[in-house]
Amino acid sequence: MRITDFDFNLPDDLIAREPTPERSASRLLVPRDAQPHQNRRFADLPQLLAPGDLIVFNDSRVLRARLRGHKQTGGAVEALIERVTDTHTALAQMRMSKPAQPGSTIDWQRAQAKVIGRTGEFWQLAFSRPVFEVLEDEGEMPLPPYLNRAPGQDDDTRYQTVYARHPGSVAAPTAGLHFDDTLLTALAARGIERAFVTLHVGAGTFQPVRVDDIREHRMHSEHYEISEATAAAIRAARARGGRVVAVGTTSLRTLESAATGASGEVRSGPGDTALFITPGYRFQVVDALVTNFHLPRSTLLMLVSAFAGIDLIRAAYEHAIADRYRFFSYGDAMLLERPPAHDHILSQHA
Repeated sequence: MRITDFDFNLPDDLIAREPTPERSASRLLVPRDAQPHQNRRFADLPQLLAPGDLIVFNDSRVLRARLRGHKQTGGAVEALIERVTDTHTALAQMRMSKPAQPGSTIDWQRAQAKVIGRTGEFWQLAFSRPVFEVLEDEGEMPLPPYLNRAPGQDDDTRYQTVYARHPGSVAAPTAGLHFDDTLLTALAARGIERAFVTLHVGAGTFQPVRVDDIREHRMHSEHYEISEATAAAIRAARARGGRVVAVGTTSLRTLESAATGASGEVRSGPGDTALFITPGYRFQVVDALVTNFHLPRSTLLMLVSAFAGIDLIRAAYEHAIADRYRFFSYGDAMLLERPPAHDHILSQHA
């Protein structure tokens, strides 16, 4: 397939640059094949799921991952931490006028980092203080570039899910931003079970697909962890006939990456995934997906097209634009169901 198969024109004023006053006050589109699409409120989600379903969240916490400093020569440096690799070390994307030299030092406001070298697109940095401490002390929330604004005080809380626990992401798992404590309570009262995975979203999530033939694109690797309690909850949901509902593409990619054998049983434990899901992928774990509206030509748009069908996603996006849904990280959401007949071939798996 070609990258142009996943393009669409979006009016600039439909990009949500600020969050809604209340998390669950967003809109929720429920696309339908043979009947009109449903325009709902996100707070309606409990009524759209069934008792016995299992909803799976990504509980990764967004780091204050953007740092600003300067080289010893005085040149400005902007760094986006990709992954914290040890107490004092990290991989980062860096923007500067001239490449840094291995062995040179970057001065932040209240810390330093020594440049160790390069790993692909990322720089290896060794910090003078614990990385998490430096980020919390002087880092900025790494808002997506298309918001085209500096982070404000509200972003520290609103660009973070209410259930975020494990620090490590440089972008929010944005489908989860719609959930508040009231909605979580309503889901539990409805008899919908809850489980968590952790996938730390990397800076690669903002990287565009630069090839015409999408089969040539390679994803950045991201680290995930699945507890035995979550693996057991998925087995129990299947046993009782409940659906596995992934909140966001990160939860979906985590579960599908951990599927083993013909049964698709989810393996617990840590892992790294570069799973690139495109139309033709055979899903093994996830039955329904809560997801935001994604960028044109993005790997996330390819994923949802694989999950629900290209034609349905095209129609849903046309409907959303005509009905003025809000797009991207702070925008509205969709509830997608996997079509009953899903005998597709397996896509790239790494």
